[in-house]
Amino acid sequence: MKNHSLRVYRSDENLAREGQLAHKIAEIASEQLEPTDAVTDMVINRVIDNAAVATASLTRAPVVSARAQAERHPAEPGSTVFGSDLRVSPEWAAWANGVAVRELDYHDTFLAADYSHPGDNIPPILAVAQHTGRTGADLLRGIVTGYEIQIDLVKAICLHKHKIDHVAHLGPSAAAGIGTLLGLDTETIFQAVGQALHTTTATRQSRKGEISTWKAYAPAFAGKMAVEAVDRAMRGQTSPTPIYEGEDGIIAWMLDGPDAYYEVPLPELGEPRTAILDSYTKEHSAEYQAQAWIDLARKLGREHPELTVDNINRIVLHTSHHTHYVIGSGANDPQKYDPNASRETLDHSIAYIFTVALQDQEWHHVNSYAPERANRPDTVELWKRVTTQEDAEWTRRYHSIDPAEKAFGGRVEIEMTDGSRIVEEIAVADAHPLGARPFAREQYITKFRTLADGVLASDEIERFLAAAVRLPELSASELGELTVRGNFPATTAKGIF
Repeated sequence: MKNHSLRVYRSDENLAREGQLAHKIAEIASEQLEPTDAVTDMVINRVIDNAAVATASLTRAPVVSARAQAERHPAEPGSTVFGSDLRVSPEWAAWANGVAVRELDYHDTFLAADYSHPGDNIPPILAVAQHTGRTGADLLRGIVTGYEIQIDLVKAICLHKHKIDHVAHLGPSAAAGIGTLLGLDTETIFQAVGQALHTTTATRQSRKGEISTWKAYAPAFAGKMAVEAVDRAMRGQTSPTPIYEGEDGIIAWMLDGPDAYYEVPLPELGEPRTAILDSYTKEHSAEYQAQAWIDLARKLGREHPELTVDNINRIVLHTSHHTHYVIGSGANDPQKYDPNASRETLDHSIAYIFTVALQDQEWHHVNSYAPERANRPDTVELWKRVTTQEDAEWTRRYHSIDPAEKAFGGRVEIEMTDGSRIVEEIAVADAHPLGARPFAREQYITKFRTLADGVLASDEIERFLAAAVRLPELSASELGELTVRGNFPATTAKGIF
């Protein structure tokens, strides 16, 4: 890896194109490298993972709505849509499938300077691959690039402290991945990356306060914009330049300002793209910072039956800055303690999540968020006694670049009514590569089977899995097998289309 120095340039400094971050990204994306065996295996795992969580969300309102929109844009040959038998225009397939994958907040994650769900790259790249007649090997290379670019950007550039949504890193990465998929030249990918970034910067209000259904739509929109950006660039259309470094560009006015300086790690030309191996998936349907806390709460609930609302004075989770200020009490969002809050809001309330996992000793992607579950009196009472507090050491470990030290959990201190205290800590989720039960192919397949049970016919489950594990060998005509089918009507209120 080599660090690319990134700063703002005055217009009269005339930064050469070859020195711009978007061009460096395009150079990487225009290389056609064969993935390593480990990377190939992980791409297959994440395709299965995406399909699992998309399948579990097929009847949820945001997914039904997005699918209905997509079905109004049929195309030939077109791209497949989860839960539909129709083929649609690739940007609309990216949209519908992106919403399905993201709706339950249940797929892979990478956290560093910023946040990301790099699996969001798969829907737009797959959609373009299907529409343009690419093979499984082409798709594999494209997905590897998408993961590489997004994770490299997330390692270096913090968006959230400026309240810019993390999908601003997804637009460029998806455009780069599509460029690799199609074998485009550096100049075309450069223009596409710039356009994709320019059109996908938005505020983090989508993840603040009363969180709406747009939380699932935000990455889908970025994927859709990436497809459209590549299409325009292929037609010779250009982007604002320099998009990152310009005097009126992203860094100067949306991020750290005119004096900003970043070091973005990027692979050398010819170097294997292995960033996907740094990411990790979710065992539980909740914000990633909640994963370890769910595992710890379940364990405490099993080992300490005395942990009931009548015996607990208060619970304090000592944790990282992000957990405290984004999903904890430091966010100062009253909605995070509201039993009538939306599922999207409860998903971002660590106080709620810890309480339910402690009481139930389990976590379910539907039942744990059900209105009747959230409104249970003993849950509401205990929930209000749970707060978070930033701990400098857990914040340091959260931002550590050492994988063996990086942590997403913290220390819980439970004060009992009799004056005794229970104190335990957890660094990473059980499913994390360094956790108690790391996910491997077996666990990804189990997750898919579990979430597909009762949703898909058994032969459809087996058909999809047989195709997914053969991803690198799939022909162009077989690439449509990387979706799930069934009778899932997309009936919603009528819109424009």
